[in-house]
Amino acid sequence: MFDINLLVSNISEAIWGWPLLAIFMGVGALVTVMLRFVQFRFFTESFKLVFSPKDRPKAIKSGEMTPFQAFINALGTSTGNGSIAGIGTAIYMGGPGAAFWILIAGVFALALRFAEVFLATYVIGKYKYKTAEGGPMVYLSRVPGGTVLPYLFAISLLFYSFTSGSAMQANSIGLGISRILGLDTWITATVLGLFVIYVMLGGAERILKISDKLVPFKVGVFIISSLIVLVYHYANLGEALRLMWLGAFTPAALGGAGVGFTVQQAMRNGIARSLNAHESGLGVAATLFGSTGSKEPMKDSIMSMLGTFISTYVVCFVVALCIVMSGVWNNGLSSAALTISAFETVFGVAGGWVVTFCAASFGLGCLVSFIFIARDAWLFLTNGRWVGLCSLIYIAITVLGTMAKVDIIWNLNDIVNGLMFVINLYGIIYFLPMMRQQVSAYINKAK
Repeated sequence: MFDINLLVSNISEAIWGWPLLAIFMGVGALVTVMLRFVQFRFFTESFKLVFSPKDRPKAIKSGEMTPFQAFINALGTSTGNGSIAGIGTAIYMGGPGAAFWILIAGVFALALRFAEVFLATYVIGKYKYKTAEGGPMVYLSRVPGGTVLPYLFAISLLFYSFTSGSAMQANSIGLGISRILGLDTWITATVLGLFVIYVMLGGAERILKISDKLVPFKVGVFIISSLIVLVYHYANLGEALRLMWLGAFTPAALGGAGVGFTVQQAMRNGIARSLNAHESGLGVAATLFGSTGSKEPMKDSIMSMLGTFISTYVVCFVVALCIVMSGVWNNGLSSAALTISAFETVFGVAGGWVVTFCAASFGLGCLVSFIFIARDAWLFLTNGRWVGLCSLIYIAITVLGTMAKVDIIWNLNDIVNGLMFVINLYGIIYFLPMMRQQVSAYINKAK
């Protein structure tokens, strides 16, 4: 009998296999060199621009984002349940060595985040394409194939918003609350639906206002709870780092349950899962920053790198570190269950509550941030029409996604963001010479 889910799964695995990961590493290295190692050169400046700016620009138009709000929302989309569940899956499939490759991939991810946000804001005020005044739809319209690529990207982005931003997050929240509280998922679905309606009724201003408060809260809760786990198991830090190093290059040296791991598994799962979590190169952050009206591409792109740093090193790697330091990495569990088991070594049965609370706050943050992204893609594709229909679809997907079995949606989502990734990287490569000139000029001016 024909199994559509198996077919989609096989396509998804083929897309997110070695060819695409090699492209990510290759393009990331190229961007790093061409842009004069921006992720290292401007690392401290990215902190200053977020935490101690000389001035905080205000929105130019009503309902428009500021660069800082774009940063917050980009952080909101990249710290979702893909971090909690995805990294648990990466360690299960690739062993502790996957954590090492998360660190390596993060270096290139920072460069790609810089490049896409630079392009998103550089075109503001210079070019316009349909309803888009900045972001991927505009800069993709300026490359060979620009009559088709903006639409293909926008369709993929809209689907990604409905699935990854709505259905996936709602489903993770529903499963977690059902497991911990025993509530029927339809109750959670109703509450989430009403929450999304409340957010949407307030327009862009309410979306941004809620996101401004929700994202720092969810990251703060995660950091505090994770630090407790790490401090509790502090004596295991050296051994955990040793396992990560061995697992990255000589996984057979782990022995026991680690014999089945290979270097390829560690690399593939570490890179792919972290990439799906931080979203650098997918064009999501570029869409948000392209909605700011900002005319300072260098400052915005430097600031944006901190979001990828937090998602990769403060969230993804810390989840991996909790799992390995707590000694549960080879207990046979996967996904969020593995992360929960790590927290249970400290909090006991309350560990499930802690992780579920983190997952719920992560999911809510994503739900809110992706409302803005979905609307942006919809307005571009419809030339500013039927925005109410977009809202109804988003609400319906949130409710149905909470109660659905979404395995096939996860796999379809991987196919779509693979397409987004390739299209966006094409645009980044095309504009690399121009970006190199701009970066060099900024560096020389600062001397």
